[in-house]
Amino acid sequence: MWNYEKRLQFPVNIKTPNAKLALFIMSQYGGPDGEIGASMRYLSQRFTMPNRIAMGTLNDIGTEELAHLEIVSTIVHQLTRNLSMEEIEQSGLGAYYIDHTVGIWPQAAGGVPFNACEFQSKGDPITDLFEDLAAEQKARSTYDNILRVVKDSEVAEPIRFLRAREIVHFQRFGEAKREVSNTHKSQTNRCITSCHKNNTDPE
Repeated sequence: MWNYEKRLQFPVNIKTPNAKLALFIMSQYGGPDGEIGASMRYLSQRFTMPNRIAMGTLNDIGTEELAHLEIVSTIVHQLTRNLSMEEIEQSGLGAYYIDHTVGIWPQAAGGVPFNACEFQSKGDPITDLFEDLAAEQKARSTYDNILRVVKDSEVAEPIRFLRAREIVHFQRFGEAKREVSNTHKSQTNRCITSCHKNNTDPE
């Protein structure tokens, strides 16, 4: 259960529409390293974590990714609102407009729709946490790429905020991996000690 606070985690106030830029930023809504995949990944993986620290980390970050999804969709909406048909056609948004008008819909910058196969929930805590570390770095790289093409500070500031959060998430997943590794190591050592006492081989 979540309590929803009705405000963005970081304010978005874009005055100048830019459909071409919206097409780039849309990738962090529904692209291969975007916020939908991140949230679904972490909120799915949390159930098989071996302790409440790792489970809580995935729950916290998965929830925050939903807030980031809201920020990205707000950016895309503000960049595409009140566009003329001429601006839509000239910007390259025409094909998207035919299918979605200027509604928010999850796809990558290259036009590939969001696919749940882009993320994994393996059920092995170490495997999942390594994927999570990589996911945060890939998202950070995507935000770096976006910032290279963004010139408007009204757009760049919320993107910088999102990039900074990816770095924090990477650090928190590193802490969770160490916690899970220590738990796994302790369990393995107990198993080996028990097996030696019983003169049996550990499985």
